[in-house]
Amino acid sequence: MRALFRLIIVIAIIAAVAGYFMGYRIRSGRILSPTGAVATVDSEKARDAGASIGDKVATGANAAQKALANATLTGKIKAKMALDDTIKAAAIDVDTVDGVVSLSGSVKSEAQRTRALQLARETAGVTAVTDRLRIQP
Repeated sequence: MRALFRLIIVIAIIAAVAGYFMGYRIRSGRILSPTGAVATVDSEKARDAGASIGDKVATGANAAQKALANATLTGKIKAKMALDDTIKAAAIDVDTVDGVVSLSGSVKSEAQRTRALQLARETAGVTAVTDRLRIQP
């Protein structure tokens, strides 16, 4: 939720800075255009533009939330592997897309492969695990 709030604040600041550099100013509570005329607002047009921007912000926030969830799952799995003495986590790549985890890289034995897959499957939020691990000779 804080990330969405920060995103909205950043967008508002960018819009204000862009308006400033385009020449718009606020004087006596009125918005002046670059020519110095008082800017008028078509409320219907402004409402439509606001709705459009709101939809885009919501779409961006949802995408950011999914990316954060994927990164969180990846981090949890990598942390579990780093703490496990039976596998070498540095040789295993973990990729997550919508709860589906893909493990790739190399391990030294079938036992390490099994343990890596088990750690991934046991992680809360994981819906499926794809095994792309290779056993080194």
